[in-house]
Amino acid sequence: MRIMQLEKVGEYRMDRYDRAFGVYGICIQDGEILVIRKNRGPYIHRFDLPGGQLEHGETLVDAMQREFLEETGFEVNITKQAGTADFQYPCLWKEFTHVHHIAVFYHVVIKGGELIHMPSQFEGQDAAEALWIPMEKLDKNNASPLALKAIEAHSLSAWPHQPEVYDSWKLKKTFEE
Repeated sequence: MRIMQLEKVGEYRMDRYDRAFGVYGICIQDGEILVIRKNRGPYIHRFDLPGGQLEHGETLVDAMQREFLEETGFEVNITKQAGTADFQYPCLWKEFTHVHHIAVFYHVVIKGGELIHMPSQFEGQDAAEALWIPMEKLDKNNASPLALKAIEAHSLSAWPHQPEVYDSWKLKKTFEE
């Protein structure tokens, strides 16, 4: 990991935030949630929800369906928008010192396809594996804030709308870490 020089203005450090925006699908069946294992990015070596960034000209719904298919092999119907959330955490990522991740969540149901455990790898693909995991097996040590927010909302039967600030987020070096 490289050491980063931070700009200072007067006595104040100027943190550099990477603002990421994406759409994510929540698919829960029989107490299990469909997740992907990340192979790069700030959530590397963690379980995350299928989803990601929009391509130019793409709608939120189109992006959600495309990302879900690419990462899991499933075609989905969106049943409703679950909510939005934003997460902030320190992270030396590219030239940034922090990440501000803004996410739109959708509840989805599978309409076709077959689970692909190992998604096709191409430039921009950050899913190494798709799998069903019992929700109680996910925690802050092995899951992304997105997956944790989906599980929290499911247990509350409501969408928690407060922003999440993680003061001590760390990139993981391995999945087992």
